[in-house]
Amino acid sequence: MSEIAFLCFDQVVPEDMMEVINEDSLRTHLIEHPYFDIFSTQEWMNSKTKTDAEDGCRIRAVYIEGVLAGWCGIQPDDNGFELAIVISQKFWGFGISIFKTLLLWAKELGHSSVVFHLLESRPEYKALNKIATKIHKTELAGRSFTTYHVLVAS
Repeated sequence: MSEIAFLCFDQVVPEDMMEVINEDSLRTHLIEHPYFDIFSTQEWMNSKTKTDAEDGCRIRAVYIEGVLAGWCGIQPDDNGFELAIVISQKFWGFGISIFKTLLLWAKELGHSSVVFHLLESRPEYKALNKIATKIHKTELAGRSFTTYHVLVAS
């Protein structure tokens, strides 16, 4: 089993994060936005650090076997809180483990439910279909997402 570590953004080299979040294979599954430069990467990381400080939120960089794989977290959503997993394509097989960790964090933070938005470019996931209490299409920033509502174990 590979080691997954979750670090605060202040422990991350911005150039390393910029390299990950600018990967074309990853950007395919995100809302369209300009490529990051070092300045916009630092601004974005600062905004995620502020989100991390909000009640009910937790944002972390994901390291797998000591390599920065991306980021994940629980952040505010129009309907409460959403889970986010944004990792480099070479680490996509770790998504389920990261998702399970996010659900544990949601429980620690006192959430009864969370949502998980996947862009229409993403395939359907049987595991998500099984645990979701509600699945529907959502429009966000002009793009279509499949939104999964997931109860957090008490």
